[in-house]
Amino acid sequence: MTEAADDLVLVINSGSSSIKYQLLDPESGAVTASGMVDRIGEHNAGIEHQADGATTERRSAVADHTAGLRLIFDMFAETGHDLAAAGVRAVGHRVVHGGEVFYQPTLIDDEVVAAITELSSLAPLHNPANVAGIESARELLPDVPQVAVFDTAFFHGLPDAAKTYAIDAKVAAAHGIRKYGFHGTSHEYVSGQVAEFLSRDPADLNQIVFHLGNGASASAIRGGHPTDTTMGLTPLEGLVMGTRSGDIDPGIIAHLVRSAHLDIDQVDQLLNRDSGLKGLSGVNDFRELQGLIENGDAAAKLAYDVYIHRLRRYLGAYLIDLGGVDAITFTAGVGENSPQVRADALAELSRFGIEVDPAANTAKSRTARRISPPDAEVAVLVVPTNEELAIARAAHRVAETV
Repeated sequence: MTEAADDLVLVINSGSSSIKYQLLDPESGAVTASGMVDRIGEHNAGIEHQADGATTERRSAVADHTAGLRLIFDMFAETGHDLAAAGVRAVGHRVVHGGEVFYQPTLIDDEVVAAITELSSLAPLHNPANVAGIESARELLPDVPQVAVFDTAFFHGLPDAAKTYAIDAKVAAAHGIRKYGFHGTSHEYVSGQVAEFLSRDPADLNQIVFHLGNGASASAIRGGHPTDTTMGLTPLEGLVMGTRSGDIDPGIIAHLVRSAHLDIDQVDQLLNRDSGLKGLSGVNDFRELQGLIENGDAAAKLAYDVYIHRLRRYLGAYLIDLGGVDAITFTAGVGENSPQVRADALAELSRFGIEVDPAANTAKSRTARRISPPDAEVAVLVVPTNEELAIARAAHRVAETV
């Protein structure tokens, strides 16, 4: 039976070979249904759909993103939530790169789609997939407002000194080269949740947020506005990640081209997909990495040490950038679920007012919580991120103006 869903928003995160989705209430955050279509373009593609406490799985060929979205719509109808008839208020799309053009949630039309497509040179692995999801959703829900929410938007106003690379200024201007930052939707949402948790005005808080998943980034936030972030022109810069190298000497690229005779696509593959924890240890799943360490694997231990070293390096940099910090927050898959990472990242920093309470740190919880001693100068927090809710709220706000 189809329910009235006038205030629900469908959130779509369209990747190169997958579509993640949620149908949720932007006010309460209650999720009606969610799921993912994976392996798009392969014969063994399929969907995992969760609704009303039940999970439905189906495997079949999914030719493209339009077929993937049709499969999602079919699954909604099959489980009693027919999207075409439910009166969904808006569709919110995660778009990775907005360049200099987009820094607010934006109502999608043909010109916006063309502009996002043009920005694909800055995010060749992401923006084309985002566009594919947008075009498919517009075809299937032509009368519903579609809204793009950009991963780079929160960092659009970075200070000039933080966003500018020290290369020829004319070259940078001609090719849109600056630090854009990513995971912005998460950093904005989590930093707002921190202020609520501490019952503080965001304008009075200095924060450092670590978004640690397979992709990882950190941000320094003063008074609700970011002053720096680790990711740059692309999501490759910064912290060590699951498969991405993070910071390296740029001369390594020229060295690989000259000495290893790699072409630019091979270098791109190496740094984005075959580096990071995977490149050092052979695995990019943090649980597997920790299992290897427990079994005495030296390569896995080195990978972990490099990962922590990079976290601490940026922590120190951002402490100086902010001139002191009121809250340090961990979020995303690793940040929320690895007490060891949190403890090691902040070890031996009591002279800076930074301490972790071992019992609070290891306590199981899925809610926002403080893991520093109550009397510690700096609040150390774990705050679950919810990018889908943030996108839904942004999309709903824009749809209300249509």
